[in-house]
Amino acid sequence: MTHNTEITPKFHPEITPPLEELEAQERHLVFRRFTYEDAWALGSLLVELAREREAPLAIDIHRAGQQLFHAALPGSTPDNDAWIARKRRVVERYGASSYLVGTRFRAKGTTFEESSRLDPDTYAAHGGSFPINVEGVGVIGTVTVSGLPQLQDHRFVVEALEEFLKR
Repeated sequence: MTHNTEITPKFHPEITPPLEELEAQERHLVFRRFTYEDAWALGSLLVELAREREAPLAIDIHRAGQQLFHAALPGSTPDNDAWIARKRRVVERYGASSYLVGTRFRAKGTTFEESSRLDPDTYAAHGGSFPINVEGVGVIGTVTVSGLPQLQDHRFVVEALEEFLKR
């Protein structure tokens, strides 16, 4: 019997979507406007989708520094709220999804934690936070989930945004 002693590389192209795909999501998922009512409707959609899947998520929507929506579903914990805050700060600082930011660092052969020079207790470039980008304005807020593995958190938010923006 042979044992694989290869160290896991920092970037798995077969697992991580290509940078081009992640960047295209951000170009595509743009709002014409984003109101308090939109935050409630998007947050409610996220809760509905999470309940259907019995996903143990905490869900958060911020705009201009104000929390407009928050929900904690069964199975989520206070740690999820801490993860939300750390991921949200990455989006606020970089203007891109937390997963895309982390992937950009991994594509360079490093990690966000090793190379960003930011406190990992304050910032986390893990999937699950996505910018609320308004056409002609730019990034005005974030939609963030925590509770699943990071790629699943990212995909969950993207799926909800795609559905919401079709309406």
